[in-house]
Amino acid sequence: MDIGKNILELRKKMNMSQAELAELLFVSSDLVSNWETGKRRPDWSTIEALASVFGVGAEKIADKNELIFSELENCLPDNCTIAENDLVNVLNDFLSRLKTNEANIFMRRYYFLCSTWQIAEEYGLEENHVRSILSKTRKKLRRFLGQVKK
Repeated sequence: MDIGKNILELRKKMNMSQAELAELLFVSSDLVSNWETGKRRPDWSTIEALASVFGVGAEKIADKNELIFSELENCLPDNCTIAENDLVNVLNDFLSRLKTNEANIFMRRYYFLCSTWQIAEEYGLEENHVRSILSKTRKKLRRFLGQVKK
């Protein structure tokens, strides 16, 4: 699903400029442009806000599962050849090495498919802090997978 193309089409259908959309969402018009060109991807809460502005369901803009799992795309190193049936054991080993809070947040996001704001609310954290934890954990996962014996 091309999120940027969907945003562009819905915005044009509403006869709205990027600047007008940006103003409604309290973001910069450069960010809207980056979404539409695919340079950046909005998070799920932003997609829900976009859907509200456009008067459509969020699924008309993006598939939630696809969006969340796309965050994991860069975790597999280029030379990684872990068999799919071994991946569960490797991931369990990785999670067991994390601090409990990191592992729980990672699982909430990628197993239970919770939004970052839901996780933030559940753990009493700022949403940016949750995003930071997830980003650092994905980087740790990439390094970990790169060290796994093939």
